[in-house]
Amino acid sequence: MDAQSGDVPAKGTGRRGAAADEKILQAAKELFLADRYDGVSLERVAERAGLSRQTVYNRFGSKEAVFREMVRHHWSAFPEPDRQLVACEAGASAEEVLRGFAQALQRFAEETDQVRFAQLVVSESGRLPWIADEFYRLGKGPVVAAFAGRLDDLVRHGRLHCPDTYLAARQFMGLVQEFLVWPRVMAFEEETAVQPAAEVVIEEAVLSFLARYASGPAIRPSQPVAPSPHLYPAPVHSEDAP
Repeated sequence: MDAQSGDVPAKGTGRRGAAADEKILQAAKELFLADRYDGVSLERVAERAGLSRQTVYNRFGSKEAVFREMVRHHWSAFPEPDRQLVACEAGASAEEVLRGFAQALQRFAEETDQVRFAQLVVSESGRLPWIADEFYRLGKGPVVAAFAGRLDDLVRHGRLHCPDTYLAARQFMGLVQEFLVWPRVMAFEEETAVQPAAEVVIEEAVLSFLARYASGPAIRPSQPVAPSPHLYPAPVHSEDAP
């Protein structure tokens, strides 16, 4: 495989081949997440998958190709835009589209190994930069682009006033993931223990986004937002000190 192109070697088709690929990618996922890149070999992947090393080699060609395809397979669990969001053409409001996308981010983080994948990328990309490149190219990049496309739809239909939808898409994802993903990736136990509930994070993210980009009157929350505990105590000003 060309290490620069990221292309996966051509593989045979058919039910048997697809079943073998699924076993290989599942085994590779378990091993890479547990033992990082250098701790995994094609022999170990084959043993975990219950297949021969030659079968793994014939299907993918190299450990790097297995890793790249494993990343692609992981991100395939994130729903396509037409399934994760309400179509703008059907009359969805900006609030509904934003909430639907935020909930998709939440489910993906909770129902897959996204947190462990992100930890793997953080730990390995300093030494192997292509790992971070692939994680973005095969997953986060297309997700951002798809979401920015939905924001473009809302702008065209007059439901948002947003001059840079790519910037806005990243801003919204940051509002959600700063609470629901990154504290877990970084293992900030104290922060994750007291952070707001996911529903609160999502509603506040929607309201914050719409306060900046909504067209027309200010948006009021359609769902009640419960107060969240403070992570840090309020600062003590000098005039208040005893």
